[in-house]
Amino acid sequence: MLDRRNFYINGEWVAPAVANDFDVIDPSTEEACAVISLGGEADTDAAVAAARNAFPAWSMTSKEERIALLEKLLEIYVARNAELGEAISMEMGAPINMASTAQSGAGSWHIENMIKELKAFSFERPLGDHAPDNAILYEPVGVTALITPWNWPMNQVTLKVIPALGVGCTMVLKPSEVAPLSSALFAEIIHEAGFPAGVFNMVNGDGVGVGTQLSGHPDVDMVSFTGSTRAGVAITKNAADSVKRVALELGGKGANIVFADADEKAVIRGVRHCFANSGQSCNAPTRMLVERSIYDDAVKTAEEVAAKTAVDRAATEGRHIGPVVNETQWNKIQGLIATGESEGARLVAGGTGRPEGLEKGFFVQPTVFADVTPEMTVAREEIFGPVLTMMPFDDEAEAIRIANDTPYGLTNYVQTSDPERARRVARQLRSGMVEMNGVARGAGAPFGGYGQSGNGREGGHWGIEEFCEVKSVSGWSA
Repeated sequence: MLDRRNFYINGEWVAPAVANDFDVIDPSTEEACAVISLGGEADTDAAVAAARNAFPAWSMTSKEERIALLEKLLEIYVARNAELGEAISMEMGAPINMASTAQSGAGSWHIENMIKELKAFSFERPLGDHAPDNAILYEPVGVTALITPWNWPMNQVTLKVIPALGVGCTMVLKPSEVAPLSSALFAEIIHEAGFPAGVFNMVNGDGVGVGTQLSGHPDVDMVSFTGSTRAGVAITKNAADSVKRVALELGGKGANIVFADADEKAVIRGVRHCFANSGQSCNAPTRMLVERSIYDDAVKTAEEVAAKTAVDRAATEGRHIGPVVNETQWNKIQGLIATGESEGARLVAGGTGRPEGLEKGFFVQPTVFADVTPEMTVAREEIFGPVLTMMPFDDEAEAIRIANDTPYGLTNYVQTSDPERARRVARQLRSGMVEMNGVARGAGAPFGGYGQSGNGREGGHWGIEEFCEVKSVSGWSA
């Protein structure tokens, strides 16, 4: 069993002030695979103090110096990709093939893209021709608390750490205590790359402990959080007393609108996307809205795709989905599936209980509900498991109305061969992102949502600006 009890503070691995062991559970086996320590207030204070002390010097480094260190970090990250993939697979259950490509690869992709964005980003700009002696300066916001989730560990760590480093912020990272092993490797990579002591710090802990301490800490200037809407609300309230900036990437309940003229693989693509990462993605297309004339065929297709979706242990090579992350999530998903049945949704695939042959581990059957209505619990709550809900619609207006009937607004999806309709619908969907006809968003596109899906944007120059203060200076050319 791995021993990862120490924290990374002020350029060194240090023991916790008070021992508080916490087992990391392999979700494929339900057995402990590592032990960490949950930090306390003394650990949080030490990490914040290190970041505060390092800020004056780091904030005044040149963009070129910071980019050179990020390029070194990228080089080491790529060299250690296999280690990162193994850690992710073990800690949160992503199948090893996926963990070593999409999961760990998301990190290197974001680092590379952010380096390109930073090279093009101007931290000093003229106000305009009307005021030639006025300058607009983009400066680091200060000490940042970065709180990341377990479902896409390196995706979220890099989306926060890299732009924060790139603009000159210092930071304390608190990864999810459920999946902290890849973040410990990331801290090793930071150290090997040669970032100055105190610029990057990492303390393990839970939300009630270190998370609360960081979000309310008077010496933290900004909190960037990805996780549940419930936790995002608590963080915002706790941060209010110190009037610090709070950036939130929260839950989702994405609608996938399939029109009758969609391409023949639209339904297959949508079901697979919903089930990917065992359904543990905030931007998953979990509500499939299908035009009534093709609805019955779509339900049959979804049933077939679910039946063909293999479920297996994370360490097994091949194309399949793994377990969900832990017992708490498994129980929540089982309860929501049972609620779907009790409220009258038609179960056409999957259901409660583990898949056949997987009696141990937090495995969920790929599940499809048909004839769901918008007021049902499974249509409204974020399930965060491989569960798809399907409902018919009669016309474009009804589809848009159903899609927007949610407190969330992260990602919606549109499937149609009519470009004008695609654009028309996209404009009316209340979400931060819309993906059409299976075309992925490009590098540098902003990630974020409306409403209870959050209030920030990550990626591209938007992700850089998130960690900047804007200063207006007159007489700059004098």
